[in-house]
Amino acid sequence: MPRFAANLSLLYNEFAFLDRFAAAARDGFSAVEFLFPYDFEPSALAQALQDNQLQQVLFNAPPGDWSAGERGIACLPGREAEFRSGFLRALEYAQALQCPRIHVMAGLAPAGVEPAALKDTFLANLHWACEAAAAGPDVLIEPINTRDFPGYYLNRQDAAHAIVQEVGADNLKVQFDLYHCQIVEGDVASKIRHYLPTGRVGHIQIAGVPERHEPSVGELNYPYLFEVIDQVSATCGWSGWVGCEYRPARGAVAGATSQGLGWLPR
Repeated sequence: MPRFAANLSLLYNEFAFLDRFAAAARDGFSAVEFLFPYDFEPSALAQALQDNQLQQVLFNAPPGDWSAGERGIACLPGREAEFRSGFLRALEYAQALQCPRIHVMAGLAPAGVEPAALKDTFLANLHWACEAAAAGPDVLIEPINTRDFPGYYLNRQDAAHAIVQEVGADNLKVQFDLYHCQIVEGDVASKIRHYLPTGRVGHIQIAGVPERHEPSVGELNYPYLFEVIDQVSATCGWSGWVGCEYRPARGAVAGATSQGLGWLPR
């Protein structure tokens, strides 16, 4: 069975953020991920990990002005200096948290900007980030569906893998979110079989489709997909984590996350 990490940005929202680490550990998780660490000092997060014997496996680089609707800046011409300073800050957190992966969000494609300019900016920023992280974490890019993030620059698995190949850095990988993949493309099991053996998948994430609730709810047969991941991993050696990036169906009421984990022991 794959190794599962709790996404503390979406799960355990009935608790203050720093208390979510203990809640995840109580439910049997040995690893966590979250969107952004920057509201907290690295030392406080590192202490929460240590106190609960948890491994940090993923977080995102600064995405621009999230509260204003920005969803990353890596593809945006004219924002290169901001991207670089933000990524260097992410590297500091990664070192403090011993985190092996940083997700770089591409951003929303602005109207009136030529696609070639967006691609050139994205590639240049990724080249720079991979060099900056050469002795540290992997850099991840993620195809995201445009229903949740209208206008997001990167949407398809084949496009993401083409970018990884074009950059040509060993530490650039794809973040393979099965929820986003099902919404945009479908045929998820075949894509697992195709892409895991390439060595270009650095992380997997899951959620039920279409509501983004527990993986036991919705149109995807996750027990089957977990078996596919196991089968492919046994032959290709993939040993990454599967991040549980979903919203509990019962919301943020007390016990909602824990009560929705009936799928996990199965």
